[in-house]
Amino acid sequence: MAVKKIVMFPNEVLERSCETVTVFDKKLAKLLNDMYDTMIAFDGVGLAAPQIGIGKRIAVVDIDDEMGTIELINPILLSFSGEQIGPEGCLSFPGLYGEVNRPFSIKVQAQNRRGKTFILEAEDFLARAILHEMDHLDGVLFTSKVIRYLEEEELEGVES
Repeated sequence: MAVKKIVMFPNEVLERSCETVTVFDKKLAKLLNDMYDTMIAFDGVGLAAPQIGIGKRIAVVDIDDEMGTIELINPILLSFSGEQIGPEGCLSFPGLYGEVNRPFSIKVQAQNRRGKTFILEAEDFLARAILHEMDHLDGVLFTSKVIRYLEEEELEGVES
């Protein structure tokens, strides 16, 4: 496993739609392991492949809850409901935080590292983290959705 370099904004790979993953092999498994190590090393709750310079539809999310690490390959948003406004940051925008409006509840279809399709339902902060990473796969950055930017003092005691 290896910690990869985080791609910082502005970089073209962050604003491009990613390619569908079609090969599920040891190389993909290694990439997922490296993405997890990188996310943890940089104290993130999610990481999308474009954030390490890879234009593939791959993301990992781990908000340190009972769900553990979630690997999303070729994720598709099936449904969403409700609304929540909360703080977000991004490893590709260090020190930048903003309030973003997102659905409260989501249902996502994705594939695991072996190519098996699964459906995941998530709410609240987990839904926010998953949607943030899925946006990366379409070249959408959280800064395009910020309602209001936040100062770091406003974040104390809040998950980011």
